[in-house]
Amino acid sequence: MATPVMDKVEAESAASPYITVTFRVRRFNPEVSAEAVWEDFQLEIDPKERVLDGLHKIKWDIDGTLTFRRSCAHGICGSDAMRINGKNRLACKTLIKDINPEKPITVEPIKGLTVLKDLVVDMEPFFQAYRDVMPFLITKDTNEPTRERLQTAEDRERFDDTTKCILCAACTSSCPVFWNDGQYFGPAAIVNAHRFIFDSRDEAGEQRLEILNDKDGVWRCRTTFNCTDACPRGIEVTKAIAEVKKALITRRF
Repeated sequence: MATPVMDKVEAESAASPYITVTFRVRRFNPEVSAEAVWEDFQLEIDPKERVLDGLHKIKWDIDGTLTFRRSCAHGICGSDAMRINGKNRLACKTLIKDINPEKPITVEPIKGLTVLKDLVVDMEPFFQAYRDVMPFLITKDTNEPTRERLQTAEDRERFDDTTKCILCAACTSSCPVFWNDGQYFGPAAIVNAHRFIFDSRDEAGEQRLEILNDKDGVWRCRTTFNCTDACPRGIEVTKAIAEVKKALITRRF
């Protein structure tokens, strides 16, 4: 008696890791229309792949006009921050299987910044706020240092969390205050100010505090925790903002 043999096509189908996923992408091209539209793309993709891989498949195989930012693709550069299923995430760190691929996966640009095309926004206001808080070491000694500026492990730990920022804008563009008023410095700028305000080697803490004491500064924060939830690096953003507020009141840092 012959042993039943699985059909070759059935065997290949059973072994295939691919599933069919719908990517619903918010498209905007100012050269075509002043209105944004949603466009669906059907993909065969391994659920263990990332949303960024899906966007690559769309751009390379279906529609080369799809526009988005990405660089390192490993969660370090922060350039591919976007809203995925209504939450700010890095496309390169978001696995298909983790966001319910049985339903359409919505992808749209981060909020609060002007959309230039598709998923690309104008980051200049975000980076201007970053530059305004002087995100670099400042000392009174203007001469070239002749030795290391030493600090203890405890001093380093004081601002360790806020050194993790990759300037992806996920926190700032999740903030309802920033959505309503783009003049607000935003969480990312405050986080990067915190990094130097509490650095024992820096001597410009008072200057940064005065900058953040402005009407568009740290007092605009309403402590909604959106920024902390959105941070792909796990920074306790709301805690850092609270510490800057406390430093402004006590002038101790």
